[in-house]
Amino acid sequence: MCGFSGYFGSIRDGRALLETMTAAIAHRGPDEQGVFTAPEAGLGHVRLAIVGLGDGQQPMSDASGELTIAFNGEIFNYVELRDELRARGRCFRTSSDTEVILHLYEEMGDDCVSLLNGDFAFAIWDARRRRMMLARDRMGVRPLFYTAHGGTFYFASEIKALLKVPGISAEIDPIALDQIFTLWAPIAPRTPFRNILELEPAHLMVVDERGVTTRPYWQLQYPDRDRPGGIDERTAAEELRALLTDATRIRMRADVPVGAYLSGGLDSSVVSALAAGMAPQGLRTFSVTFDSPEHDESAFQLEMAAALGTDHKAIACREGEIARVFPDVIRFTERPIIRTAPAPLYQLSGLVREAGLKVVLTGEGADEVFAGYDIFKEARVRRFCGRQPGSRIRPHLFRKLYPYLPGLKQQSAEYLAAFFGAGDERLDDPLFSHRPRFKGTAATKLFFSSDLRAQLKDYDAAAELVGRLPLDFGRWHPLHQAQYLESRFLLPGYILSSQGDRMAMAHGIEGRFPFLDHRLVEFAATLPPEMKLRGLTEKHILREATKDLLPPAIGRRVKQPYRAPDSHSFSGPGALDYVRGAFSTEAIAAGGLFNAGAVAKLYEKCRSRPASGFRDNAAFVGILSTQLWLQTFTGTGIRKAEAA
Repeated sequence: MCGFSGYFGSIRDGRALLETMTAAIAHRGPDEQGVFTAPEAGLGHVRLAIVGLGDGQQPMSDASGELTIAFNGEIFNYVELRDELRARGRCFRTSSDTEVILHLYEEMGDDCVSLLNGDFAFAIWDARRRRMMLARDRMGVRPLFYTAHGGTFYFASEIKALLKVPGISAEIDPIALDQIFTLWAPIAPRTPFRNILELEPAHLMVVDERGVTTRPYWQLQYPDRDRPGGIDERTAAEELRALLTDATRIRMRADVPVGAYLSGGLDSSVVSALAAGMAPQGLRTFSVTFDSPEHDESAFQLEMAAALGTDHKAIACREGEIARVFPDVIRFTERPIIRTAPAPLYQLSGLVREAGLKVVLTGEGADEVFAGYDIFKEARVRRFCGRQPGSRIRPHLFRKLYPYLPGLKQQSAEYLAAFFGAGDERLDDPLFSHRPRFKGTAATKLFFSSDLRAQLKDYDAAAELVGRLPLDFGRWHPLHQAQYLESRFLLPGYILSSQGDRMAMAHGIEGRFPFLDHRLVEFAATLPPEMKLRGLTEKHILREATKDLLPPAIGRRVKQPYRAPDSHSFSGPGALDYVRGAFSTEAIAAGGLFNAGAVAKLYEKCRSRPASGFRDNAAFVGILSTQLWLQTFTGTGIRKAEAA
């Protein structure tokens, strides 16, 4: 696990530039640094040593010196690939997974990515062909950004490295901001930085004298909705268990200890249970707790840790802690966000680092792969209601969806139907499952300035998303359509980036995701929808496959989404100074993105009492994070508020 930067083109003093770029992302690889330069290209690398501790230094060249790689991530099946390559006569000089990629590339060229099971982003300089090849893993776990300036192509694991290139400066992309305030994340390859892009998941790129070409090498696919299922439930559960066990096994491979995040929910508990049986020295688990009962899951965390006998540590996210670390969170996410959820995970990775670990397993991905989110159940109920729009009985089903939101239980059928948009949408809308979320989030754009509105005139983020859907999307079952939207866009755009890689790597921690093993993802995609969402019971087949691993109270738990306090986090005295500065009329005017009068009213409203609605919470966090982004990356000032 590491970070890297590089360029293709002729520049003056490339080594000094690479050293500056890699220094900007040193947190990703605190163990070692290295630089490689050639007349037309250069690669820089910072290393978090996990596999091949003594001989895995990068950038790494092959024996001929004509191929050089800078690699971020892990190839989990490198042991099997290395054995196959040795059987074909290949000789290895190191014990690292990095060298395996070089040998595969020499044999297969760009197609080598098809054999890699891992979380990766890498760049290979091919001196013989005078080309740079870049690739990113299938699900988008590891980041890779790029831009062109002055006739040279630059790339890096984080954008802050690209901003070290003379002549490249940070400027907000209004369309990306609109996408964040609608879809929660930009639609790749767009980023919040104008003219700086990201390589999309499951894509590879070739840069040579002819220019830049990009193509996908893998696609998430689902069967046609009318195709009969070809597997019975018992067989499916057995195959799922075998795949998940193997995915966990190969993700335990490391020359350093591997721990696990334990949220107390089904997914992380399953991963921890499997990992505990594979850790001869015992498994160490880590959790975050909250003072607020609405967000806290510590009772389930402790129950699971006790059942597994793990060495368990927790960090308490108390009032004021989110506000204290939020500026750092935005510096590492490198993008505005509309929820505070990344902040406790930033603290959690710090706890892991303090405990002396570098690697943790997590349960991320199970909700996308096995239909665990409330949005899937909500869409099913909305479709059920939409087939009888006048029904007064069907809307009562909405009460069962959100047991952690007690206020819904007292609402009338008419209110529930209106709140969830039941009967208002076309059932054949490709975004049917996500329309309520997008509409609710887009309401935050009421705070946009008139100038920003003018720049975004006639732009529709949801329409652009529809335009990015695959041609066969319309033939899939509605549940599979909803799963695709989560897996292809929100998962890499927000969950794996703002909450995942960026928060973990801020403290030099590598997260590993057994549920995102591409073999498991492909298998789950073939399963009939009812095996995943049985009525309103989420992740049915996963529960069946793993029920012997967990205490009954954990195995039967209804999904409680990970959340953190939002606007309420910034009402304490510790946050007053910089928050007041960010929301000041002068700072809002300097940024030019929001309506100062509307923002002032929102600030006073949230300061006087905790915001209860999604719109006000999302708007408060979105505006604050955008102002911090501007301050951090563009230098737009946030005045220091006077002491109260």
